[in-house]
Amino acid sequence: MPDFSPSRDPLVSELEQALGRDAVAASPEHLAAYECDGLALYKERPRVVILPRSTGETARAVRILNRAHVPIVPRGAGTGLSGGATPVKGGALVSLARMRRVLEVDTVDRLAHVELGLVNADLSAHTARWKLTYAPDPSSQTACTLGGNVAENSGGPHCFKHGATTLHVLGLTVVLSSGEVVSIGGPEPDPQGYDLRTLFVGSEGTLGIATEAWLRLVPKPEVVETYLAPFSSMDAACRAVSAVVAAGILPAALEMIDDRTIAAVEASIFAAGYPRDAAAVLLVELDGSRAEVRRDGTRIQEICKNHGALRFESATDEEQRKRLWKGRKGAFGAMGRIAPDLYVMDCVVPRTRLPQALAAISEIADRLGVKCANVFHAGDGNLHPNMSYDGRNAEEVRRVLQAGEEICRACVDLGGTLSGEHGIGIEKNDFLPMVFRPAELSAFQQVRRAFDPDGLMNPCKSLPSSMCGEIAAAARAPK
Repeated sequence: MPDFSPSRDPLVSELEQALGRDAVAASPEHLAAYECDGLALYKERPRVVILPRSTGETARAVRILNRAHVPIVPRGAGTGLSGGATPVKGGALVSLARMRRVLEVDTVDRLAHVELGLVNADLSAHTARWKLTYAPDPSSQTACTLGGNVAENSGGPHCFKHGATTLHVLGLTVVLSSGEVVSIGGPEPDPQGYDLRTLFVGSEGTLGIATEAWLRLVPKPEVVETYLAPFSSMDAACRAVSAVVAAGILPAALEMIDDRTIAAVEASIFAAGYPRDAAAVLLVELDGSRAEVRRDGTRIQEICKNHGALRFESATDEEQRKRLWKGRKGAFGAMGRIAPDLYVMDCVVPRTRLPQALAAISEIADRLGVKCANVFHAGDGNLHPNMSYDGRNAEEVRRVLQAGEEICRACVDLGGTLSGEHGIGIEKNDFLPMVFRPAELSAFQQVRRAFDPDGLMNPCKSLPSSMCGEIAAAARAPK
């Protein structure tokens, strides 16, 4: 086992003694790997990285950090895109990467008890033998952890029908900033008391570290069909989406890919056969009984053609279906052909305002000279503008950040909000006053203090930076 850390720092020595040397990393070369998550615009090296193997070890480490008044940042796989797992200067980062066991599967009640370092896709792979699956599927599902999904209330392409993470979490085991271990919710069908489960899901690691969860499983559908509908204009494609929903049809997914994304994908290893001459491609997936899928597929084909679809094709086999999705889920990676760095945004507008939102995004990007492509969950209006840039160019970074703020403002002005699934983190914490009044932000802070009175859990995330002074003061205050 490699020796991860020099033991000069007394905190590191204490953690090594409590957890073992292989559970603590403090050398510069190891800390460099944890200096940011998927939001590479912001970087900070932690004082120490801790890799516990269990809830008990996590609690033991947190108690040591609490006594030393050291800020604590939880981390899953580091695939988050809002800076939620960006380290705090002088703080500790607690990674759940080693906690990836499936503890129990209840095939009768369709539940799974798991450690939250488990990779999202690995749960469905484990439960496939019982023809059960875990529905939430973020685009990074082959890498992201269930703990990160809980922290951000992740969605994914199929959340249009199946819902985001919060609908699939029944209970959590949580380590508070004091080191106390508490249970929130559980496998029972109707737990008593306040529903702290839905409060915790999406709290971005600011209330505690979720180490285990009871998750809802669903039966694998009888039939899954994936369709491709190219359009000559993005407006026509968006109007087709609204018409599908207005008709009362509930697809598993309604995903949109614009022409810039198509070009990047088709020139990459993720090439999916998207038509290069289309202004937009709509990817539709239906699941359910054979009769239901056949009926809805016919109706959607008619709607798409009535709204100008150039054609409407069904994947001919499972291999082609996977290839179509590989292109969609690999779109972010394909952007590496355009520039060395990528800022993946996440904001939401009402579905009927998608054309106006996309026009605003295009105007902002063109005016600021920013390369921007769009791939998004059209069914629920969850936009993902992708801005390609060179992080070595300070002026380019400045323009990208300005474009991000202006895009958020435009979406809010259209009746939308700041995030659909990536969270607030440090990316958008100063944009919260666009949506919330001071009294509301104060209420959020009071909830946070109820769970974390010492202000140690992921400080300066998910609340405006103007409130960070109060949080830091609480962390420094003598006990």
